[in-house]
Amino acid sequence: MLRNNGITGSMGRVGACGDNAAMESFFALLQKNVLDRQRWTTREELRLAIVVWIERTYHRKRRQRRLGKLTPIEFETIHMALKAA
Repeated sequence: MLRNNGITGSMGRVGACGDNAAMESFFALLQKNVLDRQRWTTREELRLAIVVWIERTYHRKRRQRRLGKLTPIEFETIHMALKAA
């Protein structure tokens, strides 16, 4: 997919499998939930679909174990409230 769009992927350090684990997980979800669902006519349509998925689903509905089973928005709201107190 990257090659088809003239984009070169980056790599972390050799032998350091944990370097990009969080991003690999995120991009796997993005591919499963957005990229593999249909063919996009324009880059703008794809960009909008990605932004909508991130803002509506990933940030607001998807609970994450590393955040204490909170969504990123819930985690941020609690963190900011504690920081302000």
